[in-house]
Amino acid sequence: MANLETTYLGLKLKNPLVAASSGITNSAEKIKKLEQAGIAAVVLKSVFEEQINNEVTSMLQQDFQNVGYPEAEDYIRNYLRDNTITKHLKLIEETKKAVNIPVIASVNCVSASEWTTFSKDFQEAGADALELNIFYVPVDRHEKTGVIEQLYVDVLEKVKKEVSIPVSVKIGLYHSNIIGMVDKLKAGGAKGVVMFNRFYEPDIDLDKLELTSSEIFSSPVEIRHTLRWVGLVSSEVHDIDIAASTGIHDGKSVVKQILAGAKVAQLCSTLYVNGNDVIPAMIAEMETFMKKWNFKRLEDFRGRLSYKNIPDPMVYERSQFMKYFSGRGK
Repeated sequence: MANLETTYLGLKLKNPLVAASSGITNSAEKIKKLEQAGIAAVVLKSVFEEQINNEVTSMLQQDFQNVGYPEAEDYIRNYLRDNTITKHLKLIEETKKAVNIPVIASVNCVSASEWTTFSKDFQEAGADALELNIFYVPVDRHEKTGVIEQLYVDVLEKVKKEVSIPVSVKIGLYHSNIIGMVDKLKAGGAKGVVMFNRFYEPDIDLDKLELTSSEIFSSPVEIRHTLRWVGLVSSEVHDIDIAASTGIHDGKSVVKQILAGAKVAQLCSTLYVNGNDVIPAMIAEMETFMKKWNFKRLEDFRGRLSYKNIPDPMVYERSQFMKYFSGRGK
């Protein structure tokens, strides 16, 4: 019998499948069903700093009479923030009572402002770990890249001062030096890193001549965005857990990420598209793979095909389709 047990952020998991932060993890009832289907851990629906700030701005714009009173803005901001935090605390508490799997709180942030102090409340509510979902869009052409990357470290270090539970950071693909970025996060106290965040992307509606949202869900081919970097980072940055994310729709995708060096795989789009039944199907695929190669546990093949462990590491560095196109004219 294949042993799928693993650890992530120091937490013991029955398998490497983690439900990513989304609408699927916004209630204890939904999470209980995920547990029954076989999920090993969940990342709760995020608290969004940007959403709180936008709601404050919207309410102030609607109430012109109070705009001239600074205390009115302070009241609205504090009320919305406190109300949001209270709901998240309730979600943590209810989920911890309902399930026996690790529960990871999540914060989607764009700054290192004072709200990060609420991380301690999440810990006291029972969260087993905390995931920081950081995304900053630089719109000032004079802004230095070093300043942007430092924001991630600043948020992490500020949160680490508030909590003793393990903290992971969910980053995007758009960094000039991803390996260096992960190394900085490790130095800042991150126990893990989630690679990568699939951010909102705009599209243009040609019939209405207006901006709209592009495809919300990932597709299986998007695993290519993460596989290279999981293989590289797992080899170059040690003692930090990697959660692979984006484009993971079946058990074979999970196996590929583990072969590249990931500790766990975060699932989101596949749960929306295929429902919870995809979880046992993915587990079965992993077990079939392990039986085929006579692997007894995940550690038997974790990182087997990472950057440092393959005969030709240049495969991870290659940027052109040389082999493919060289044979197309024959």
